[in-house]
Amino acid sequence: MKTVEVAGLSIGNDQPLTVIAGPCQLESADHAQMIAGTMKEACEAVCAQYVFKASYDKANRTSLSGVRGMGIDAGLAVLDGIRKDFGVPVLTDVHTEEQCAVAAQAVDILQIPAFLCRQTDILLAAGKTGAVVNVKKGQFLAPWEMGNIVTKIESTGNDRIMLTERGTSFGYNTLVADMRGLPQMAATGYPVVMDATHSVQQPGGKGGSSGGQREFAPVMARAAVSLGIAAVFIETHEDPDTAPSDGPNMIPLDQMRTLIETLMRFDELAKADPIRV
Repeated sequence: MKTVEVAGLSIGNDQPLTVIAGPCQLESADHAQMIAGTMKEACEAVCAQYVFKASYDKANRTSLSGVRGMGIDAGLAVLDGIRKDFGVPVLTDVHTEEQCAVAAQAVDILQIPAFLCRQTDILLAAGKTGAVVNVKKGQFLAPWEMGNIVTKIESTGNDRIMLTERGTSFGYNTLVADMRGLPQMAATGYPVVMDATHSVQQPGGKGGSSGGQREFAPVMARAAVSLGIAAVFIETHEDPDTAPSDGPNMIPLDQMRTLIETLMRFDELAKADPIRV
């Protein structure tokens, strides 16, 4: 069982739960700092490890009119400020090979979006930075196919890898999350993350944007954490209905502390008697 060390945290399937949380996309420095501060306080209150996440660019919006974010230069400056001011590791998405080395200077974890998870060049570029690489399993992949992705990143000499479940395509505009996939991906030895909010997304469900069923996001989080995983990924916002992206599946910020407290109890139970598959 591998443990990924990042900015003072030990992330692993047999380690205390890590919460990866933040807004879907960066809106402003003040907004990011507000969410980071609120989440850090909530996690510290229940001894959960915390990683801040946000995207400087949402390059895979449903429609051309979708708001994409602050952009790489301004966005990375905000993210670098978050990790310095709050002393927490920071995660962001990368979308091209060229972005990997630049982003790795400002954040601790590079995230490969699900749609790009089999793109060899971006996996190699991310691996070569030496940063932690979190790969979201594509909606089109079986869990056991993630072993091939791991091999690509390992070929760069980087074994600081995390694997994230975010649901599988099931008919039009619908995802399902098969909990069997979590221990199957954990068989690689690497930390497994459950993306509780994107797994309840309805991709393109509103025609020009994605829908979602945020009421089920805590259900996904609780179910996954009860199996004993490394981390849970949750997008949050103080007013999800006004968020520029993924609002329908985001958990309101004022509900996060109670949810995390519950997840930590599930995590303690799961880690005391690990599942054996």
